[in-house]
Amino acid sequence: MPTSPRRVDIVGRGRLGTALARAFTDAGLKVGGPHSRGYDGADAEIVVLCVPDREISAAAQAISPKPGLLVGHTSGATTLDALGPHEAFSLHPLMTIPRSGADFTGATAAVAGTTESALQVASELAEVIGMVAAAVDERERGTYHAAGCVASNYLMTVLDFADRLAAQVGITREQLAPIVRASVDNWVRDGGEIALTGPVLRGDEATLDRHRAAIADHLPADAELHEALIEATRELAARAHQRED
Repeated sequence: MPTSPRRVDIVGRGRLGTALARAFTDAGLKVGGPHSRGYDGADAEIVVLCVPDREISAAAQAISPKPGLLVGHTSGATTLDALGPHEAFSLHPLMTIPRSGADFTGATAAVAGTTESALQVASELAEVIGMVAAAVDERERGTYHAAGCVASNYLMTVLDFADRLAAQVGITREQLAPIVRASVDNWVRDGGEIALTGPVLRGDEATLDRHRAAIADHLPADAELHEALIEATRELAARAHQRED
């Protein structure tokens, strides 16, 4: 950001709005808010909307357009059209925001802008709190956001499945954590085709049948999920074997 920080006004008092307000303040920016929804932006230079996707348009319409005003949102999936007549940008941290707050350092932020100056401001806002700005094509916002959901939301579904299954034999979430961390570290370093291990990769159908029997006994409602994971892993294993040929 410029050496004389411009004011940034945050709209939305949820986890992200609160975390961004704190991070921008700690970085030396002048911060207004977090304001409640309906903020009119009368004295604003830069407004960042941290509201649910379905409320972005209404929050943007509550702000009167004026020369020099920039209005941004923090949605991963929503395009800039939702910000209406404003010179607009988007800034989406590719990370989860826990209730305890957030350290944005090192995270990627997807940015976009309706003008070069708007894009530059989005990038500077990301970088001033330690994020790495990455421009994402507006036409591919859905693809970008889906990737984030698979990596985070759906990963939680799989880990919850593992947690509930391990609990049947007295293994805790903390005891599962090392194999989860090692698997993620291996994936980050090598990618899925190299990092994959286990019975599907080995073609060990007898072990998979024992898994099916255990799940049918303890968590029958998850049998369909388990089969879907096996089939998806077969496809990954096939790609892994092709690399070896």
